[in-house]
Parts: sequence; C-alpha cells; structure tokens
Amino acid sequence: MSSANQSTDVQQRIKGQVTAHPVVLYMKGNPQFPQCGFSANAVGILNALGVQDFFAVDVLQDPEIRQGIKEYANWPTIPQLYIKGEFIGGSDIMTEMYQSGELKNMLAS
Repeated sequence: MSSANQSTDVQQRIKGQVTAHPVVLYMKGNPQFPQCGFSANAVGILNALGVQDFFAVDVLQDPEIRQGIKEYANWPTIPQLYIKGEFIGGSDIMTEMYQSGELKNMLAS
C-alpha cells in the first residue's frame, strides 16, 4: 500500500473516531496512566468537569495515529481534544478554556 493510501486510511480512522464519540482525547498513555504531564493535565481537566466517558486514544500504541492526528488538526502536539467532532486544542488551550469556564459550557451543550 502506498503511503498516500495509508495516510488517507489513517485520516478516515481519525475522522471516524472524532465523529463517533462526543468527547475524544488523543493522548500519550491512557486516562488511568498518562505517559506525559500534558496528557495528565488534559485528563485531570476532563475529570474535574465530570466527563467520565470520554474516548481516549493512546498515540503511543499507534504510530500511524500519532503522526496522522498531527496532520488531521494541523496541530503539532499531543494531547488533542475533540468535542462533537471539532478540534478544541491541546493541554494549554484546555487549561485556559477550563479556567474561563468556556470548556464547561462546550461540554454541557
């Protein structure tokens, strides 16, 4: 399979994940054992907002997704949060939106 086809397949998988679940977090590790501080922060924010059933994708387990998600959102870093299929941002943006109450409002709607 050519790399162009692989890239298209990965983009389709990502699109499927972010549209099939209301809240998706691409992270390093999993919600129980985050593998980096930024992922731990992102999980902490979602937990603080009472989001129990978000869909987490461990990019360390899937190199294609790890690279593909950066291309999908045109965002170079992990974690990445999606709400209702829309890219929200990484750990720093999540922190700002959490502190302002904007993230809580997005999750409530």
